[in-house]
Amino acid sequence: MTKRTAAKYKIDRRMGENIWGRAKSPLNKREYGPGQHGQRRKGKLSDFGTQLRAKQKLKGYYGDLTEKQFRRIYAEAERVKGDTGENLIGLLERRLDAIVYRAKFVPTVFAARQFVNHGHVTVNGKRVNIASYRVKEGDVIAVRDRSKQLALVLEAVQSAERDVPDYLEVDHNKMTATFVRTPGLSDVPYPVQMEPNLVVEFYAKN
Repeated sequence: MTKRTAAKYKIDRRMGENIWGRAKSPLNKREYGPGQHGQRRKGKLSDFGTQLRAKQKLKGYYGDLTEKQFRRIYAEAERVKGDTGENLIGLLERRLDAIVYRAKFVPTVFAARQFVNHGHVTVNGKRVNIASYRVKEGDVIAVRDRSKQLALVLEAVQSAERDVPDYLEVDHNKMTATFVRTPGLSDVPYPVQMEPNLVVEFYAKN
């Protein structure tokens, strides 16, 4: 279990937003930050603070990313032709754990990483246990037969908390998902506003 997994509910409160849109988020009861100084009045953020917050929110949303991993994905987004912010979102959404979460095979981003690592998922019929595996357009992601009746899978499929985005074609009877196309920011069903343009500004200056 990673440190971030253990402290995932603190991320919501630190950001002041329910970034996964979960009914269980403590933010629904306590709108102040975690820790003994959490209830202090918040000052106005500087430009740097606003950019840092946008970066931490986007990075935190994907659950397991270290700063080194996130910066590497950003560097790749910068190299690719087109808008860097849009490229960044596209690369993050092509991660196998993100696809497993979006397809509603598991209830949380954190569970998705563990689910992939434990070998419950195949890509085009081959078992893949690397959460950061980069899915390509047309790839078929499936839950292995022996894993389809796991409690967390059944819970996720039946949950009305999230919808499957239209860049995936999902069959919950067969537990398969086809990655149709790489999404842009407006395609991704984030429960809160993500600002990849501020992330770009942050890395441009730091």
